[in-house]
Amino acid sequence: MRTVRLIDPRGTAWSAEVPTTRRERVRGLLGREGLPPDGAMLLERARSVHTFGMRFAIAVALLDAELRVVRVLRVRPGRLVLPRPRACHVLECPVEADLRPGDLLRRLTARPPEGEG
Repeated sequence: MRTVRLIDPRGTAWSAEVPTTRRERVRGLLGREGLPPDGAMLLERARSVHTFGMRFAIAVALLDAELRVVRVLRVRPGRLVLPRPRACHVLECPVEADLRPGDLLRRLTARPPEGEG
């Protein structure tokens, strides 16, 4: 699993895990007790998710192709989130996440080491 850093318009930096294999994608957040306050899982090219088998509620931010929040849903365990128009990616985060429709998330890129680039 790789990790990307995202920042929202209010300055919150998210450490988002991105599944890189089918197995990681299927497992998702299953088996975890929760997410850290700045933790998330970014499911690229996903339009819907479920919380069957999960132990905790999450906030599901449906994102468009530019990582703009289309909709935010609070989802309890055992639920299904159906696809929404314009949604291209899903960000699963703590239920208390302060994400709002219209927010544009930016990927933070690592700076090259001193003397390179």
